[in-house]
Amino acid sequence: MKSATILLSLVALGGVLQGCERAVSYQTDVNPLIQKYCVSCHAPEKDGYNVSGLSMTDHQALMKGTKFGPVVIPGDSFTSVMVMLVEGRADPSIKMPHEGHEGPTADEIALIRRWIDQGAKNN
Repeated sequence: MKSATILLSLVALGGVLQGCERAVSYQTDVNPLIQKYCVSCHAPEKDGYNVSGLSMTDHQALMKGTKFGPVVIPGDSFTSVMVMLVEGRADPSIKMPHEGHEGPTADEIALIRRWIDQGAKNN
């Protein structure tokens, strides 16, 4: 009986801690990564913008997406095209950033995924 009580307490604590995940900030956490890895190509008059129509210069432009559709689906990082391209889950010829350019680390990608999963807010 004592074991069951301890187990239930641990399960409840896990649920509480899960709700305590730090909110990821677009301005503080995500935008610096976009500025570092993406804006050199995905801004008006740059090659990435000319091909796709995607500007990543600010939150509003990012959320607008490309001429082909959105790249961020708030709450769903797995099917967000931005994550698929950065993780290389799409065709290798369109992995972002392109070969020869430094890309985000696994931890940085995880941060972007958490931001999207938390609703991709302009915070």
